[in-house]
Amino acid sequence: MLFHIYLFVLFAGIGIGSVEYIRWCERSLPASADIPPEIALTFDDGPHPVYTKKLLDGLRKRGVKATFFLIGENIEGNEELVKQMAEDGHLIGNHTWSHVDVTKMSDKQACEEITKTSELVRSIVGYDTEYIRPPFGAWNKNLECGFQMFPVLWTIDPLDWKTENADQIVEKVMSEAKENAIILLHDRYEASVEAALRIVDLLKEQGYTFVTADKLVLE
Repeated sequence: MLFHIYLFVLFAGIGIGSVEYIRWCERSLPASADIPPEIALTFDDGPHPVYTKKLLDGLRKRGVKATFFLIGENIEGNEELVKQMAEDGHLIGNHTWSHVDVTKMSDKQACEEITKTSELVRSIVGYDTEYIRPPFGAWNKNLECGFQMFPVLWTIDPLDWKTENADQIVEKVMSEAKENAIILLHDRYEASVEAALRIVDLLKEQGYTFVTADKLVLE
């Protein structure tokens, strides 16, 4: 395709500085073929005082951004980890205060679970949680809590909380990884954190770029 464009430019550009014209066109051509595939790594149920810290340090070392959906009651005592998430450019999302199914309670109760978590996050980093991962993937699309909320689900779930086996987690994720996938993991388990960092290394070798989940759900 590029060769045919060059032929066209050679003929069209005769007499008006062909070489310069070719170079201008080359710079102006769409670079979609060179854009690496994007993928999102997301973590639920944190923060955990040990494993979330290990994960954050590993992601920082690798220059990778992820998304963390926090449980409100787990934040207390781990405020410094939430600050580190924000400082490192990770997306901080909401996973309710106590990991409840918001479809099995009144709207008022559901909003209390969400709002309480968002307010605590705001008190630490200065902004609310606009993105929410509803526990169990159960979401009430008609729920209104007075502020903007974008639900974020997932496309790859290795059931890391169930297996707690790093090798199995890695194998499952790598077998299903594709462009624009959203990977679900939990930063409350040592095996999950170990697997996550291995997954990052393997996918980076394959040319993937890691983005926060909002970049994919809003496209």
